[in-house]
Amino acid sequence: MSTPTSLTITTANERHRPQLEQLWTMFRHEMSAFTGALPDERGRFRQERLDAGLAAPGWSVHLFHLGPHPVGFAVLRGLDEEEHVISSFFIAHGARRARIGRAAVTELTAAYPGRWAVAYQDRNEVAAKFWRRVATELDQSCTFEHHVVPGQPELPADSWARFRVR
Repeated sequence: MSTPTSLTITTANERHRPQLEQLWTMFRHEMSAFTGALPDERGRFRQERLDAGLAAPGWSVHLFHLGPHPVGFAVLRGLDEEEHVISSFFIAHGARRARIGRAAVTELTAAYPGRWAVAYQDRNEVAAKFWRRVATELDQSCTFEHHVVPGQPELPADSWARFRVR
């Protein structure tokens, strides 16, 4: 698959935090339709995964741009483990349907060959369709399973796609 010509993927650091926090708010707002999560008293959503991505060993955050426009991000974890995880993934609505997400997943997972996993909510039909399609394209023997969200039994079970990238 070819990467859209104006897509750039940058490994983010603290100087990217303002852009990432804006995109994170959009991501968490969108996810709140499926999780029921509310912002805190300051109007902010939890962002522990974003913070870990910028600072914790075995984690990373990648910022996606189309030309000068920040259009998405991925938070990866377990990069120092046998199975790597796409912990958070977001593409702004205006950049969807242009193969940006597919190109980003392909490029990021190729940088860390091996086993990969990603969780998503089946109720988020767009995400479910996306992850089933991308996982199958990357690995015809990928698997899909459901797991209860640890510590949050009131939430619907997460769907997990697991695939291998060589």
